[in-house]
Amino acid sequence: MQPNRPVAPGRPPSQQYSPFSVPGSASATASRPFLPGPTQPMRPEQPPSQPVYPPGASVQGFSVHSASSTPLAGSEQNYPRATPPVRSNGPVAPFQLSPNLPPPRGGAASFFHPAPGGPVIGQPIMPPSGSSAVQQIAPTSGPRLPLVASSASVPMAPPPQAASYMSLGGNFPPPPIQSSSEYPLGRTSLIPSSASPMPHSVNQPHQGGQGGQVPFFAQRTSFPSPQPGIPAQQHLTQQGGPLGYAGAVPQPPMLSSYMDAQKARAPPSYPMAGPPAGGIQGLVEEFQSLSVGSVPGSVDAGVDPNLLPRPLDEADLEGTSSSSIYVSNCLPRHLRFTTNAIPNSQSLMARWHLPLGAVVHPLAEAPNGEEIPVVDFGSSGIVRCRRCRTYVNPYVTFTDGGRRWRCNVCSLLNDVAGEYFAPLDINGRRRDADERPELSKGSVEFVAPTEYMVRPPMPPLYFFLIDVSLSSIRNGMLKVAAETIKSSLDKLPGFPRTQIGFLTFDSALHFYNLKSSLTQPQMMVVADLDDPFVPLPDDLLVNLSDSRHVVEALLDSLPSMFEENTNIESAFGPALKAAFMVMSQLGGKLLIFQSTLPSLGFGRLKLRGDDPRIYGTDKEHTIRIAEDPFYKQMAADLTKYQIAVNLYAFSDRYTDIASLGTLAKYTGGEVYYYPSFHANLYKEKFSHELARDLTRETAWEAVMRIRCGKGVRFTTYHGHFMLRSSDLLALPAVDCDKAFAMQLTLEDTLMTTQTVYFQVALLYTSSSGERRIRVHTMAVPVVTDLGEMYRNADTGAIICLLSRLAIEKTLSHKLEEARHVIQLRIVRSLQEYRNLFAVQHRLSGRLIYPESLKLLPLYGLALCKSLALRGGFADAHIDERSAAGFNMMIIPIKKLLKLLYPSLSRLDEYLLKGEDDGKASLQRLVLSAERLDPRGAFLYDDGFRFVLWLGKVLPAEFVKNLLGVEAANSPDLSKLPVIEQNNELSRKLLATLKTLRERDPAFYQHCYLLRQGEQPREGSLLLFNLVEDQIAGTSGYVEWLLQIQRQVQQK
Repeated sequence: MQPNRPVAPGRPPSQQYSPFSVPGSASATASRPFLPGPTQPMRPEQPPSQPVYPPGASVQGFSVHSASSTPLAGSEQNYPRATPPVRSNGPVAPFQLSPNLPPPRGGAASFFHPAPGGPVIGQPIMPPSGSSAVQQIAPTSGPRLPLVASSASVPMAPPPQAASYMSLGGNFPPPPIQSSSEYPLGRTSLIPSSASPMPHSVNQPHQGGQGGQVPFFAQRTSFPSPQPGIPAQQHLTQQGGPLGYAGAVPQPPMLSSYMDAQKARAPPSYPMAGPPAGGIQGLVEEFQSLSVGSVPGSVDAGVDPNLLPRPLDEADLEGTSSSSIYVSNCLPRHLRFTTNAIPNSQSLMARWHLPLGAVVHPLAEAPNGEEIPVVDFGSSGIVRCRRCRTYVNPYVTFTDGGRRWRCNVCSLLNDVAGEYFAPLDINGRRRDADERPELSKGSVEFVAPTEYMVRPPMPPLYFFLIDVSLSSIRNGMLKVAAETIKSSLDKLPGFPRTQIGFLTFDSALHFYNLKSSLTQPQMMVVADLDDPFVPLPDDLLVNLSDSRHVVEALLDSLPSMFEENTNIESAFGPALKAAFMVMSQLGGKLLIFQSTLPSLGFGRLKLRGDDPRIYGTDKEHTIRIAEDPFYKQMAADLTKYQIAVNLYAFSDRYTDIASLGTLAKYTGGEVYYYPSFHANLYKEKFSHELARDLTRETAWEAVMRIRCGKGVRFTTYHGHFMLRSSDLLALPAVDCDKAFAMQLTLEDTLMTTQTVYFQVALLYTSSSGERRIRVHTMAVPVVTDLGEMYRNADTGAIICLLSRLAIEKTLSHKLEEARHVIQLRIVRSLQEYRNLFAVQHRLSGRLIYPESLKLLPLYGLALCKSLALRGGFADAHIDERSAAGFNMMIIPIKKLLKLLYPSLSRLDEYLLKGEDDGKASLQRLVLSAERLDPRGAFLYDDGFRFVLWLGKVLPAEFVKNLLGVEAANSPDLSKLPVIEQNNELSRKLLATLKTLRERDPAFYQHCYLLRQGEQPREGSLLLFNLVEDQIAGTSGYVEWLLQIQRQVQQK
């Protein structure tokens, strides 16, 4: 069935104008089938998003000085903004620059020239009273932009009408595109261009309008410097009146290092909702600036890449919270917004080019044994708003002596039931509020009464659909699966209600009668693939506690039963249909083990992923979506009957993960992919991940909805689920390892509220058979200042949402275009942020960014280099790329950030330290090949695998003690497992790996052994994943920053 495809309307006209800002086009929403029932159109997407840059202080060859910044009131200039037309799903051209728009006003950006006798560049300058320190890094050596003298008042030049390209690394953009009916002017999108391994240069955004060609790179303009004696601050304009600052500027102590500069910055006061009182805005913006390479095409010798911002601390992966203002908010591990500040108008939101939305992790595991409180209202029923159905929470207010309560979402007054009544104290707060979790905690779980049940709660049900063709026998998958399932039977949740069943297949279907009265299971073979039927429907699914001995007998005999099987065919489609018929009465979890491309019956697939000619064409995306509509239709049917699919795929050949993974995508499931699987090497990984899937606590037959206050709504949802209605997510099974993302938009042109409330509600059946509702509530302030949105941005949530938008875009566009969107949003966001300070400060040649987004450019680069988005045909196997995409669509933020920027640590020095106090940990290094010392051993960890890299001149005795004699003498380490040797060094290595695995048990990191120079394994396993390096034509971290800096400065 074909999903509805949204068409985002054009942005409403804005009262503000900035020469750098452009209306944005959002990424296309992924296609989703809808369940039978009322279908509502998808809603428009959010404007594009943006990056963040490193605080730069104490860089080699650079010095730190401070300046002040005071944004204009409201942070908005009163210029008209063009309204873009409605965007379509097709390719469009960039903006044409209109000669009819008024030229921008204000001061120019350039280096500050001090007055005679004043402080020289590199010395700190104290900001005026009441403003915050600002870090700027100015080069003390190396080429700079030309400077010319000028008067104090410097008008900003109009946008250039001609363009000249400034080369960087030999990457040339396409020529300007003329207006045509196919590519109308005045809207932003991607330009179809030739494929390239990585985004090197981005087409510049320009203000929409008619006439003229688009300059891709405007000429660099040198603005005059102020005359000696003129203060650095520009005259500010607010409501037509000039504002000025005067007086002497005292000098603070010199900031000697990056950390000193960080400590010197006063923490920003959190903005309260609503416009500021008074004529001049009292909030002072803080930003950091970095000058990286003043000359295009070259890297300034003064730039020390080691001091660029990187997430080398675990704290960099954690989310921010507004709990200092709203103490009753749920924790960030459950709900994170891309910015903890909601814009008060659509015009302000249009200037926030990053995604505006949230990431929900409803069942996130609590550390240190913390438990979410459970509330049972008994026969009186759950207290909810009778209009918007919001659950009672800490932000509702009680009135009329406690007899009525006002909903914080829709403001309706509701009556308080007699059994729930409590008097109020002198502050109007219920006297029992602290004793009631629902009135004091942001996260709570309600016990749902019978009216929340469509049918009696289902028992936990596990059905195993196993490929027993030749490849499954040869690679050992069948044996490992049977052993793992048997060892996990005691730990399956829901005892004694748990149900279980099995079906195996090759060119025929094999059903198993597991009736408790039998001593051995009975196998029944169905060879009719065109119309499969279910023999003995009552005995194929059995209660595990009753038929335990029969189930164990089957698992013991399965490997030997098929060990002589030479059948290479796979009737996967008919087997899937049969499993659906068996499970449709109860629902449950369907675990599929597949080793061969489906070749018989309906749903059979063909080889289609090995043609390099399709890359770079308009048909490139077709190999990343399901080939046969059978799989999407089956996913819709499975979801309707509360069946979730987890796919385990094993093959060293093409298996079409793009088609098979559709079953997991729309049923709330997961894809586990084991390329070149062999039991001797990967048994522990497969066994661990299967056992966790079987034994982790699962929420069954669930639905999730997120409610929000007046004036805002969620428009698009991203993850693994089925949309049952416009805002109801159907999740047949969901667990603690899955997160969901969604985009937010404003319904009103101007919001009058000071706070917006959000509430996530997950209704599910627990494994014990109890119907529960998990509720997370959060309050977010409404702000009038774009600077506050930047200050409260959450890089992790932004990257999570950006990654899902980019992956969904690859399902309808080329990889290059998905990467292009990421870079374009980063550039736009930094341009908009720069506009806040271009008038007040001399910023020529500088890249400025808020502290909250210092890591956004690095994560944006890592996302473009990720397995799901990198390069083209030669850069990743199509099945591996598809599996990586499915994985990135469900993992939580912290897991995603670790995947994008893994840890690299020197292992030999750590292991040779001897005994420690147990508190020592591996020191994280920069992800660059320059850090790989041929005399050392290094451990790479991305959360899904370990790579143990051994240098060429690492002592042979060390390798022998660490990995054994065979590893020390073998030139090929690809087939050697890491096993414990009889020495302390080896035991410490195994203990270290175990500790790292226990930090996040969701996946098991198999340890790959790799010797320096061992190609092509060294490239695929490690070198291609060192995201800061230039490799295979891709940009390195410094080059990426240079590109973005140059593009941000284009007018």
